[in-house]
Amino acid sequence: MTSDEIRETFLSFFEQRDHQRLASAPLVPASYDPSVLLTTAGMHPLKPYFQGLEAPPHPRLTSCQKCFRTPDIDVVGTTTRHLTFFEMLGNFSIGDYFKEGAAQRAWELSIEGFGFDPEKIWVTVFEGDEELGLGLDEEAVEAWLKIGVPRERIVPCPRSENFWQAGETGPCGPCSELYYDRGLEWGTEDDLPGGDNERFLEYWNLVFMQYNQDPVGTLTPLPNQNIDTGMGLNRMALIQQGVDSIFDTDQFIPLMELGRSLATNPIDERALRILADHSRGMTFLIADGVVPSNEDRGYVLRRLMRRAIAQGHRLGFEGEFLPKYVDVVIATMGAAYPELTREHDTILRWVRAEEQGFGRTLETGLSMLDDLLAGGAVSGEDAFKLHDTYGFPIDLTTEIAGEREVPVDIAGFDALMEEQRLRSSAGAGAQERVGARQEVIRQLSEEPTDFTGYEHLEERTTVAGVLEQGGRTFVKLAASPFYAQGGGQVSDQGVVETVDGAHATVSEVLRAGEDQAVVLEGDGALKAGDTVVARVDRPARTATQANHTATHLLHAALREALGTHVRQAGSYVGPDKLRFDFTHGQRLSPDELKAVEDRVNQWVLQNDPVRPITTTLKEAQEMGAMALFGEKYGDVVRMVQIGAGDYSRELCGGTHVRSTAEIGVFKVVSEGSSASNVRRIEAVTGPEAVTLLRSHDALIREAAGELRTSPEQVPAKVADLQQQLKAAAKAGASGGANGAVDVGALANAAEEVGGARVLTSRVEVGDAKALLDATDRVKNAIGDAAIVLGAVTDGKVALIASVAPALVERGVKAGELVKVAAQVVGGGGGGRDTMAQAGGRDPEKLDDALAAARAHIESLLA
Repeated sequence: MTSDEIRETFLSFFEQRDHQRLASAPLVPASYDPSVLLTTAGMHPLKPYFQGLEAPPHPRLTSCQKCFRTPDIDVVGTTTRHLTFFEMLGNFSIGDYFKEGAAQRAWELSIEGFGFDPEKIWVTVFEGDEELGLGLDEEAVEAWLKIGVPRERIVPCPRSENFWQAGETGPCGPCSELYYDRGLEWGTEDDLPGGDNERFLEYWNLVFMQYNQDPVGTLTPLPNQNIDTGMGLNRMALIQQGVDSIFDTDQFIPLMELGRSLATNPIDERALRILADHSRGMTFLIADGVVPSNEDRGYVLRRLMRRAIAQGHRLGFEGEFLPKYVDVVIATMGAAYPELTREHDTILRWVRAEEQGFGRTLETGLSMLDDLLAGGAVSGEDAFKLHDTYGFPIDLTTEIAGEREVPVDIAGFDALMEEQRLRSSAGAGAQERVGARQEVIRQLSEEPTDFTGYEHLEERTTVAGVLEQGGRTFVKLAASPFYAQGGGQVSDQGVVETVDGAHATVSEVLRAGEDQAVVLEGDGALKAGDTVVARVDRPARTATQANHTATHLLHAALREALGTHVRQAGSYVGPDKLRFDFTHGQRLSPDELKAVEDRVNQWVLQNDPVRPITTTLKEAQEMGAMALFGEKYGDVVRMVQIGAGDYSRELCGGTHVRSTAEIGVFKVVSEGSSASNVRRIEAVTGPEAVTLLRSHDALIREAAGELRTSPEQVPAKVADLQQQLKAAAKAGASGGANGAVDVGALANAAEEVGGARVLTSRVEVGDAKALLDATDRVKNAIGDAAIVLGAVTDGKVALIASVAPALVERGVKAGELVKVAAQVVGGGGGGRDTMAQAGGRDPEKLDDALAAARAHIESLLA
């Protein structure tokens, strides 16, 4: 069977048995689930169903889910089966069939669908765990015996093998795994499933999800007994295709052959496997909206890409090669995952940018490693600096060091890596907040609130539940006009009034799935059953709606002006302003920003209607609707269409104006960097925008008065004053120690890197004080920039770094820059994030030191 045939055999089998087939959810988990950084199992998108927070579209479901597991990044290539990206086939029952039904279906598909010899199938069951207060899973044992599996082929295994949980807390339960016996040629008669051997190959895990674990070690029965199974498609392909390694199956053969065809150095199977796996992972991550950066999912993606690039260089690949791998992945898997073809251009844009950027720093890393190896040992700190600062993979460091028989302090490196991993993991605090919110809403009432806020802003309703907790009053209303925070839009504010005239202020609206509760402040004592009037703050909602519709227009204008690689990466929509984060690798030029602002205002003036449309997810996608990064969508979705939909269709649950003219006016306040390869625009609309424009007018008039000119002549007057200042500064410096420093030439030598001005240069000055004076003058001439200047004085090296606060926020710190440079010239130093100095003993390496500082800046701004 091919991989495509395995996928279809599985899904069709369960579809024919009354399971609804679901499309794969993105690799980026929905925002309601911060427990994982990336989707690691087929059940993650279904957690609200298992927890009873949402009603499933059908009690029986089946899917082939895209998955990514970060712990296996460093293991890939060293084994025949480990992958980072993989497909997980699964069938799910929410309160329908349980252990016996799951076992029967798994046995039937194994025999009839995949043609297994029943004598070669073994199963494992949960042996029990004293800490959890559970014994042997007798129910599972009986289910397998009833099918006809001999007792000797039912093997009890401990909690580490046969108890499944997605995280420290959340849905969990015992499991039963199916193993394929490959025969004695793969092991011995003493081997058993679950043991460390190659004879028994696990191919299917049946999870009996019947508990919720919270806190750790405490089990509470779930509302329903559920089934969650997982079959690794690639593992099944290995068995079906009769090969020894996953990398010899049909999805990987084209990638392995591509690597062999590009290699000019001796073939290294491990390097070929890393390239094959990582190219799949990076292609799917970018297609699902992830871009390379130094944090969270972007950091995972960047690690993948840089490890792949390093392996390509080891194999002697010439020219750009990642785009070739992307094309093979899409050719192999694009039919099953149309998003790959749809995002083809965007994927190529990001892989090319990363390959070009990392290619420049790779040579610097190799040069620095050579210097470290010459010293006879590589410390953990040095190895981590190569990895973290220069993106130089640790396995490449250890391989090259091993070839020269130089030790590397791996323990020290691992300790620093563990700190780094904390920065690329989901926040436990966020998970705790989500869990607490869900629990509060569940305690108030099992019946979900009916949200009526799309239609009107006032609702006569009843109180469904009241809870006093932590000094706050939580109230669930039977029907509520209050919008609960979600999709970037803040929650509504307003009041809840009783028939007696008492009222309480709504300060916050909590969301859990489709349910909600309001947080009240004030003296309105309420109890379940009370009749109340819930009233939304109309001016605040109106301003918020204008800003929300404006974000849709802004998104469309950015994609039109910059390209379809632009995707929303976060937002804030409130009554005061809008903030929009989007994927893009460089600062917008003034002309680009003006074009975007003009385009939005053009659409505002067109007075196009804004229409929410309820449709199916498939139809919305076919119409080209944009999905919000990190949100979860069901089969039926709400699509917001502006005009005829030719420039803006987005899946969105937020509130919007009735037509674009209600926005009034759109004005960009700022544009800057939010994270690596993510830009941020803040803007205002309506009355806030008018107030801002009036304040700008007032400032211009005030400046004109001070300059004794008209408002129209202010720019020319300022330019004239700047020329006079430059001339005075040049005249004042002509006889001093810095007279030889041509500040204008240095300023002109500054280059644009990652949307920032960067200058690294050698200068000729008399002493360290003169170097400091020169740095100040250059900084004044360039403006916001990262500057590193070096000079040789009295046979020693002097270094100074100056970094603008805006670039410090992006991670560029003067103290780190001088340390990187000083290490090359055999010295040291430090200082503040914005200004630092260092010295060194080796003047001959000054140019290398400046190159190292520049490479460090580029790696941070890439």
